[in-house]
Amino acid sequence: MEKKIISIWGSTGSIGTQTLDVISRNPNIFDIFVLTAHSNIDLLYKQSEIFKPKAVIMTGKVEHEQWKQRFNSLGIEVLTGKKGLLQAAKQGKEDLIVNALVGSVGLEATMTALKNKVSIALANKEVLVMAGELVTKEVAKQGVQLIPIDSEHSAIFQCLQGEKKENIRKIVLTASGGPFFNKKAHKLKHVTVEQALKHPNWNMGKKVTIDSATLMNKGLEVIEARWLFDQEPEHIEVVIHPQSIIHSMVEFIDGSVKAQLGIPDMRIPISYALSYPNRLSGHFSLMDFFQSHTMEFIPPDFEKFPALKLAYQTLETGGTAPAVFNGADEAAVNLFLNKKIDFISIPAIVDKTLQNHSLITNPSLEEILEADRWAKKFVIKTNT
Repeated sequence: MEKKIISIWGSTGSIGTQTLDVISRNPNIFDIFVLTAHSNIDLLYKQSEIFKPKAVIMTGKVEHEQWKQRFNSLGIEVLTGKKGLLQAAKQGKEDLIVNALVGSVGLEATMTALKNKVSIALANKEVLVMAGELVTKEVAKQGVQLIPIDSEHSAIFQCLQGEKKENIRKIVLTASGGPFFNKKAHKLKHVTVEQALKHPNWNMGKKVTIDSATLMNKGLEVIEARWLFDQEPEHIEVVIHPQSIIHSMVEFIDGSVKAQLGIPDMRIPISYALSYPNRLSGHFSLMDFFQSHTMEFIPPDFEKFPALKLAYQTLETGGTAPAVFNGADEAAVNLFLNKKIDFISIPAIVDKTLQNHSLITNPSLEEILEADRWAKKFVIKTNT
């Protein structure tokens, strides 16, 4: 395989660290161009000592000058803030950028990278939730690739290889159901932050883990799937699959169903995104088909988990609604993590924010970004 030049935005987070783990197992295949971190600069420095990027970007409020001297001593250029991220995105020197940022911060930089003809491996689902139409048009215009990293979207992406769009009947996104799938609805009000962060199957960052517990994450994935695979909402179905063995499925018009299976390990879809259209020998744990694998499939409870229903409604509304949906959730989850609101308030706050938003039907990128900023300010103003 020809060597690939990779940048990782968000290298100190869950996806970023697992991406570097995959790369460390294949040291002769990848070169690192840029690594970025928000506040965990100690880990960024350790990563830089091992992987020797050409540059690092610190986007948070840290002691820039002190760290700049340390990175410079390694021969590494230092950029800072949003300006630094956009500057790096304009260079277009990578074969692939792994966007593992959390929240809306990655949208503008992603659009910049695409315009400079760099392919994106996307774990930052907010990019497509907020601006799916703009992003996918730019991907087509520049002739680059947008490869999903989320396990569900990677599964669909793999199932669709060699298939024609007109033969798809529906996409089936599987969901573990999170830690509260079997909890009575009236008890959700008393869920603690610590309980919500204990996902039964996956090792993920805090924001994604809370979204998984509310099923908001699955709602975001529905919106993401609409743009990744050019499918209308009525052709995207969610099914609860607590074992997380089948990562998602595609049903075709002849009744055939393709499913992608594997153990719940994010390094597997990361590996596929890095090596596509090839595959790497992962050296990860493998499926043992001789163990007892009970596989359940249960319809989601839209009343118990209203975030999922709200996501479908938001997708139908379109325009700036998905950006508001995403921004409000981001702010509400942050309030919950800081113990300012209770668990069941998260989707209620998102719903209230949507109801108070003045919709723009065909927004520009700046209008989408402004809708995101407005939503976050509205949530903070009305809940603190």
